[in-house]
Amino acid sequence: MTITRRACTAALSLTGLAALAHFSPLRPVVGAMAQSAADVAKPVALPDMALGPADASVTITEYAAATCPHCAAFNRDVFPKIKSEYIETGKVRYVLREFPLNMKDAACSMLARRIASDDAGKYFAVVDLLFKQQDALIEDTTETLTRIGTQAGLSPQAVEECINDQALLDRITADRKYAVEVLKVEGTPTFFINGEMIRGGRPFVEFDKKIKSLLKS
Repeated sequence: MTITRRACTAALSLTGLAALAHFSPLRPVVGAMAQSAADVAKPVALPDMALGPADASVTITEYAAATCPHCAAFNRDVFPKIKSEYIETGKVRYVLREFPLNMKDAACSMLARRIASDDAGKYFAVVDLLFKQQDALIEDTTETLTRIGTQAGLSPQAVEECINDQALLDRITADRKYAVEVLKVEGTPTFFINGEMIRGGRPFVEFDKKIKSLLKS
């Protein structure tokens, strides 16, 4: 199924966007595993947005969606600790990838990419802002994205053009397709730590234990 600019614009004005089959939420399936760490490490249609050194011995890859409450909770409660203790100390490389569950998520990802351009730090900052304004995004996506975009220096017209960018939407769709078909991602948040899949939000203590065990090996 191809999502067109017209469909994207129409969807953003509706509620219940998960009814769009291509971006419907997926139930977690226990036992699904990525084919290999190399498969996880491979960017597909869009360049990776990552913090931390490229040669870090531990790489965490997260698949997230802007309207997912579990992703927002992880971003609020767990990610800052991982960032301060492991990313900023050069021990972990952290990759954040889009896994839209609906067209609202897709629009959020498109705006974050547009504002950040190739600046990973700015991308993570925009994603953090999107999570913090999750309720407003769900209630009125277009208005909230326009406000965030204009605060970042974009005109309302530029924001509209961004969320109607078919080429960018196609690339996000291609990345999501790869995540589903090759990596067996079934929902958000999903994490890969050096290629090993972890489904769902977990407390910091679990990430801490896993990271420390890998750093010792």
